[in-house]
Amino acid sequence: MDLYDFETEFNKSYNIEKLKVESIKELEILLYSDNPSNEVIELRKNLEIEETRSTLKIEFAFVMRYRDLGSTGIKVSEISFGTIPILSGDCPVLPDYYSPDEDTAMGIMEYAFKLGCNLFDTAIVPEYGDAEIKLGKFAAFVGREKIIISDKARFFYGDDMYKAVHESYKNLGTHADIYFVHQVDEGNEDVTFGKYGAVEAMKELKAEGKIKFAGIASHYYDILLRGAKDKRVDVLQGSGNILERGMLDRMENEPLFIQKGIIINKVYAAGILPSFFPIKTLISGVLSYPVSSALIGLGTLEQIDPAMSYDPEYNNEPKSDKTQGYIRPTFSQVMQLLEKSFKPIPCDRCQRCRCIYGTEIHIIFRQYNYYFLGKDYWALRKLDLGINQSAANCKKCLEMSCMKKCPHGINIPETVQMIKRLVEIHIRNSII
Repeated sequence: MDLYDFETEFNKSYNIEKLKVESIKELEILLYSDNPSNEVIELRKNLEIEETRSTLKIEFAFVMRYRDLGSTGIKVSEISFGTIPILSGDCPVLPDYYSPDEDTAMGIMEYAFKLGCNLFDTAIVPEYGDAEIKLGKFAAFVGREKIIISDKARFFYGDDMYKAVHESYKNLGTHADIYFVHQVDEGNEDVTFGKYGAVEAMKELKAEGKIKFAGIASHYYDILLRGAKDKRVDVLQGSGNILERGMLDRMENEPLFIQKGIIINKVYAAGILPSFFPIKTLISGVLSYPVSSALIGLGTLEQIDPAMSYDPEYNNEPKSDKTQGYIRPTFSQVMQLLEKSFKPIPCDRCQRCRCIYGTEIHIIFRQYNYYFLGKDYWALRKLDLGINQSAANCKKCLEMSCMKKCPHGINIPETVQMIKRLVEIHIRNSII
């Protein structure tokens, strides 16, 4: 039985209700009990589980849950594997302990696979270094039909995207199941969605059998909404977490997203939120939205256990097919916890605050919060690139339309000036 069919087959064939268990933990106790019932003995046999716990982590793939990937007809694991951390090479955004060799990377992916992960996300070489090549070798090793590969490239014209998909085929040694146009924004969206753009090229590639599904990957709600309206697009990849949830909130309330597969990255907010919140809270918070999968970059075996075999937080409300009854902390609760460490700007990055001068207010506020959350060097460098001009534009603006659209009532002009002063103070003591 393939892993991605496990949950359906488990419930249908093994009648979990007859075992009278309500959680994976209770099931584990029954499976390894000293005096098993006939039902448990039969289940052990069907699942080929030994009577010892020596291979527990390998056999316990059924901890993973699966969801529909929109209208594609396939199911994906709730947790998907992001391959950025397994690339090798000079990549300044990665910690020193990453950049594993091929054998180590294969072992990391195999471990996640054995815990139930069936969706692996990568990008074309050299965007993600050699991760695409490593994933291709892993697919051949584990069995190509047993995993779903999503790939991406930052090309917006049709001819370039067509070439990229063929290049990815060479690197992977197989066709990707899903292929995304990566980093679509306002500057390239018209080309991407246009007559000779990347989306049209992927429509042709689908017809030729070179890919199965076409996707749009973006950090911008309006771009994803345009993708949701486009019949040529099957899957969307956006970003969000329990802090930066604004886009997720808007997607949850927009019916157009229901038919699309939705993969969410930045669940840990570039790796900083696990220092403030339990992993299960971060994952449960994202999975409480009607999304298909939470995409998490994993670079060590130690990171896989809490991500793949966590004990999710449930509520007692009726569970839908999409959200599985996961608990979502309120935005106020998140703010209250962060306020114990610093004074965060209560911005959830909903992206409603459109500036007439083009300032991306939500990004400035994100960089401010990230500065205090642990990404101080990165955030300060980013802020220094344009905060003076943004503050000047903000000071001369008379419309203040951004404030009228902010759901949290942030005094945006005053906050931008405060950030400018912070950068001026800290820049003197930093080498940018």
